[in-house]
Amino acid sequence: MDFSHCKPPIALNPLDGRYARYTRPLVNWLSEPALNRERLVVETEWLVYLTDHAGDLGLDGVEPLSLDEKDYLRSIPRNFGPKSVRELYDLEKRTRHDVKAIEYYCDRRLREAETALRRSTELTRLRPLVHFCCTSEDVNNLAYARCVRGAVTQIWLPALDRVIAFLNQAAHDEADVPMLAMTHGQPAMPTTLGKEAAVTAHRLKRQRRRVAGQKYLGKFNGATGVFGVHRVVLPDVDWLAISRDFVENRMGLSWNPCTTQIESHDWQAELYGAVSHTNRVCHGLCVDCWMYVSRGVFRQIPVPGATGSSTMPHKVNPISFENAEANFELSCALFDELSAALVESRWQRDLTDSTMLRNIGMAFGYSLLALTNLLRGMRSIEPDKAFLEQELDAHWEVLGEPIQTVMRAQSLAGDASLDRPYERVKDALRGETASRDAIHALLERFSLPPTARELLLSLSPRDCTGLASAIARTESQLDWKASPTPSESAGKK
Repeated sequence: MDFSHCKPPIALNPLDGRYARYTRPLVNWLSEPALNRERLVVETEWLVYLTDHAGDLGLDGVEPLSLDEKDYLRSIPRNFGPKSVRELYDLEKRTRHDVKAIEYYCDRRLREAETALRRSTELTRLRPLVHFCCTSEDVNNLAYARCVRGAVTQIWLPALDRVIAFLNQAAHDEADVPMLAMTHGQPAMPTTLGKEAAVTAHRLKRQRRRVAGQKYLGKFNGATGVFGVHRVVLPDVDWLAISRDFVENRMGLSWNPCTTQIESHDWQAELYGAVSHTNRVCHGLCVDCWMYVSRGVFRQIPVPGATGSSTMPHKVNPISFENAEANFELSCALFDELSAALVESRWQRDLTDSTMLRNIGMAFGYSLLALTNLLRGMRSIEPDKAFLEQELDAHWEVLGEPIQTVMRAQSLAGDASLDRPYERVKDALRGETASRDAIHALLERFSLPPTARELLLSLSPRDCTGLASAIARTESQLDWKASPTPSESAGKK
């Protein structure tokens, strides 16, 4: 069977096949049609801008457009749908150039303007203004920036927010649930489940602020970044001011005044580095949750009808965490390569970045899929509080730290009988698992003052969580997105 001829076509990439229902929202921002829609936004808005400023620019024979003429131009990207995608595809097959195909597509729409508006219009005569003083990268860099911003602010950040919100709620709800901590995989001073959730929530909030505060840069300065043809055609125009005004006020981006033919992609490297870092924090959370399930801290909630193993009917496997781990790794690999490759260019321009940029959707797709599975995994587990109690009660040796520290304080106060407290406790407990009775027997061997003795005798492992509850509650109450950043606000369609 030759699957290459199946109708509809079979997806080669799992993001467009098996997992398409999770990654489909990204199609609106990071697909080829989405890029072409934003290219059309740039081309049509530039035409509107030129007509708005025709007098100041000295464009003879060009008058400002009426409101319905402007709306018609802006409807070109707004109405870019399936039939338009096919038409543009056919144009590009002939031009062998994607942005030139966009120009010809706009030209066709201007030829149809009088029919669409049902009246005489100057739009048809203004066809030479399409792509006026532009190089392909003037259009592409703005379109890509708008696409990436939309994907981040409308899809990726909300997915991350759902993970943070879950952790925040867990930090609050489980702030007082004591658990045995592990350092180097060995029993250590207890913590609480809520505090551990708060740690990851705090880390993700920091990365979220980095991503949400990202500036999306755009350039609009011609074939080698010097406004060369602009000055030849219209020498008396302040092209720097025009460029900045168009990029900032029409495209909603941050202006980059100094580039080669291409925008330098540094903002993309910064953004993808932050997203990759976020992926890695989440990857660590997946690993921790997987190990907590294995250890018994969490029990999994079986899904009715689901199969854990093809041969072992008792199994409930933590597959959501495993799936998320793998997809975070794939996303990081792509983002890391994008960050490294995009910041390099041969002199003014080469097309290696063009190929790289077409894979942004895959990088975000794997991350979005991973975030979805991470959240599903966290929603499918619950703390086994009976196990947590049993585990704490099985490891009274963790009280060795407060015992030796109280002994240190007494030694500093002048009690010579309590010298070498760390070494004495270490000799008794190192590598051992101790019970309550064993710890109490150890305390009887030390000449502790009555107050110190009573304090230590009253302790159990669950009493040694310190400020964990307060830390968890404080973190859970922080509003990490109270004030939308300019980049978030500008990303809304």
